[in-house]
Amino acid sequence: MESRIGVIGIVVDNPKELGQQVNDYIREYSHIIVGRMGIPYRERGISVIALIVEGTTDDIGAFTGKLGNLKGVTVKSALTPKKFCD
Repeated sequence: MESRIGVIGIVVDNPKELGQQVNDYIREYSHIIVGRMGIPYRERGISVIALIVEGTTDDIGAFTGKLGNLKGVTVKSALTPKKFCD
């Protein structure tokens, strides 16, 4: 199976309401997460999360799709064009 490496940026508008659901999705897809950095930006009432991922485009797309369907969550991803084989 071919995998890609990339970064996913997540902005959570209301972390008190949405934080648990976002973290549940992150746990669900932990098998593709290589690294994570999360910053609570309390002055603005948001949280910013950066994830480094490696997985198939199907897995990454399913993950970002679930996150993007949450109202108040903005998700952007960038993947390498290079494909890796397991």
